[in-house]
Amino acid sequence: MAKRLFDLVLAVTSLILLSPVLLVVSLAIKLDSRGSVLYRAERVGQGGERFCMWKFRTMVAHADRVGPALTAGRDPRITRVGRALRRWKLDEIPQLLNVLRGEMSIVGPRPEAPCYVERYTPGQRRVLDAKPGITGLTQIRFRHEEELLQNCADLEEEYVREIMPRKLTLDLEYIDNRSLMLDLELCLRTALALFERGAPVPPQAEPSVSRGQNA
Repeated sequence: MAKRLFDLVLAVTSLILLSPVLLVVSLAIKLDSRGSVLYRAERVGQGGERFCMWKFRTMVAHADRVGPALTAGRDPRITRVGRALRRWKLDEIPQLLNVLRGEMSIVGPRPEAPCYVERYTPGQRRVLDAKPGITGLTQIRFRHEEELLQNCADLEEEYVREIMPRKLTLDLEYIDNRSLMLDLELCLRTALALFERGAPVPPQAEPSVSRGQNA
């Protein structure tokens, strides 16, 4: 109940405070390229339930028809405005609506596409015990995922073989240590990460969950 209240208060407050940003971003997307302002992506949530996750559109219309589901840093399908939105994670703001609907949490495991969830091992499927989040350990550690994948010859194979298992390990680590204090810490770390500059840091080189945060 405390986590749900935390989600509702933060989501409503954020939507009110960011309403001017939402209008500016929507206008910028419409002026920059043809297509809808919002993009809906099917994801698997808590208990294996599927839902539509909302994001601001950052790629050309129907990008899923002309390329892979994954994107790398230099993907030509990303629009000019889309690159800025991705850099500052502004494309994630509409997911606050998913939080209000109870499909997502502010902090939690990153929701994955059904095609990748089908490849989870029985142990990895435990990640579906928690409600997925806008931010979390995985989202912070792999905030430069597109840059990490940009030189891969086979994006899908590299993601499934190398990236996805490491992300799931982090998500399970969060589930085993989750608490309201940890959620607050991860929200702060998310805000600080937006202003970091320089080359991507290998995810394994960054600090993990703070000690003493076990639920």
